[in-house]
Amino acid sequence: MYTEKHHREEIVRVGQMIHGCGFVAATDGNISVRLGKSRILATPTAMSKGMMQPSDLVTVDEQGRKIAGKRDVSSEIAMHLLIYRLRPDVGAVVHAHPPTATGYAAAGLPLDQALCSEVVIALGGIPLAAYGTPGTPELSDALAPLIPTYNAILMSNHGVVTYGDDLQLAHMRMETVEHFARISLVTHLLGRQKLLGEEEVQKLAQVREKYVTAINHSQKSNGRATGATSRRRG
Repeated sequence: MYTEKHHREEIVRVGQMIHGCGFVAATDGNISVRLGKSRILATPTAMSKGMMQPSDLVTVDEQGRKIAGKRDVSSEIAMHLLIYRLRPDVGAVVHAHPPTATGYAAAGLPLDQALCSEVVIALGGIPLAAYGTPGTPELSDALAPLIPTYNAILMSNHGVVTYGDDLQLAHMRMETVEHFARISLVTHLLGRQKLLGEEEVQKLAQVREKYVTAINHSQKSNGRATGATSRRRG
């Protein structure tokens, strides 16, 4: 429903946001959006996510071969392509290194404890994938078993990847992961965690189903509204 120009501007905006929040440093991280069934728009390699322009982005096909763009695509594009292949519902992917969540990943700790009702509703759990060398099949092999079930994954000694119907949702999930990691860290520092019980988690699972339905409806409504606006402007 959105134009490629819109997606380019959104990727640049989200890149500035994750850089400004300290979720990435230097040239870290990568972002992509699905353009139809056979094209992916992605961030270039070796460039700060806070300094990109729409023209810096690269278009690749489903095998990661460059179709258009003056720069080279991120070396971690295979991770994005894997997610799109295993999750036809996903329209955007964000990979970053938010400090607290990445600290958990480096410590070998998942964020899968039921500490906050909001996180259970928004993400369910946040598992930890085994270590795989970035930019190699090792990383894809480590992520593959988790992608179908989860929308956010910690990568051991690496960072975090989140994804969703669109880029806004993928980015918000990254924010949720880091926010929860900070809360979890505080409970560790306090030396006490009061976890939600099984009954409470089951109730939240029912709420989560309604939440996911509402999110999907909202995304579809926004897409229809944007499409109608584009048609009127055209």
